[in-house]
Amino acid sequence: MEVITIETKAFDEIIQRLNKIENAIESDPSSEGVSEKWISNKEACKLLMISSRTMQSYRDLGKISYSQIGNKIYYKASDLQDYLERHYIKSFDNED
Repeated sequence: MEVITIETKAFDEIIQRLNKIENAIESDPSSEGVSEKWISNKEACKLLMISSRTMQSYRDLGKISYSQIGNKIYYKASDLQDYLERHYIKSFDNED
């Protein structure tokens, strides 16, 4: 299993972006009846701060679920958040 580490600040920024997307969807009347938000490959790469080639490797290795329509790739927002949480490494905080 490969472990990917990122700085806490970067992780928090990604979570904030995902939460903003989630909030925008919830407040968007056009998303009514849609049970899950789908994010494009470009948006997902930007959120995770990785290249499209790295994202392709994750798909090829089965690390992240996706849907493909023609040449377009989409990811569930919840799958991206789950992926980040599975790879979260808590800091060694010495303060009690």
